Amino acid sequence: MRDFDYLEPTSVEEASRMLAELGDEEVRIIAGGTALILTLRQRMVKPTHLLSIAKIDRLRGIDFDEKSGLRIGALARHADVARSAVVRQHFPILASMAGRVANPQVRNQGTIGGNLCYGDPSTDPPGCLLALDATVVLGSTRGERTMPLGEFIVDYFETALEPDEILVEIRVPALAAGTTGVYSRFLRTAAEHRPLVSVALVARREGASCRGARLAVGASTPIPMRLRRAEEFLQGRVVDPAVAAEVANMVAQDIEPLSDSRGSGDFRRDMVRAVARRTVCELFGLSIDEGVPA
Repeated sequence: MRDFDYLEPTSVEEASRMLAELGDEEVRIIAGGTALILTLRQRMVKPTHLLSIAKIDRLRGIDFDEKSGLRIGALARHADVARSAVVRQHFPILASMAGRVANPQVRNQGTIGGNLCYGDPSTDPPGCLLALDATVVLGSTRGERTMPLGEFIVDYFETALEPDEILVEIRVPALAAGTTGVYSRFLRTAAEHRPLVSVALVARREGASCRGARLAVGASTPIPMRLRRAEEFLQGRVVDPAVAAEVANMVAQDIEPLSDSRGSGDFRRDMVRAVARRTVCELFGLSIDEGVPA
């Protein structure tokens, strides 16, 4: 690991100026550092400066308002999100997801903002937040701009951050009355900690009928994606095991899965089908052993 200078700005504007002056080849932002330290050790990046955002108060806090919804500061750790009383009360799917990210060491050190900025497809937060219709706030000397999470995550390890921008906060709109959600994941091995498949489903139940479904798949695709055809199919339907199986088939058909050393595209597609079916069944209180097999 080469020597570097350590910078500690205290405002978004100061951090932005430093990023603009140094250029993205010479500086890396460090928050929790769980991913960055690994890349430094492996000499995948060799910055001359590390820019710590730990002293920027604007990036802290988790709070909720009935009108504006949930605000999560970019420096909130995964463990903070999992333990937050307002997250557990208003967004239990998000608390459940955050409590399963990686391992205890990562959850207690890594930040949700850093996770999103890294752009790793095989992590938990992006897919879950996409199903919750989250947006991100980006800041620089030019001010702040807000964009949907689906536009922020551009490609495999690539985001829409400009070179002089930092992620300030994540916003999640309040859920309509009666809306609930389920986040499911599949691990190739218990020791790996990174999901091979993740599925998030948020919907409003009216008896056995489904309203306002938002369904997202992550980890098995280059970027998390909403499954619009499956969402439209669910709208207004009475959900039974056959419907759950049909939704799962649609989801499996509509993705373009990754194929790498962790699993082939065909294997990932099959596992997405299985996890999607179980997710729909769980949200609507159905037995996964009932009806049409996945």
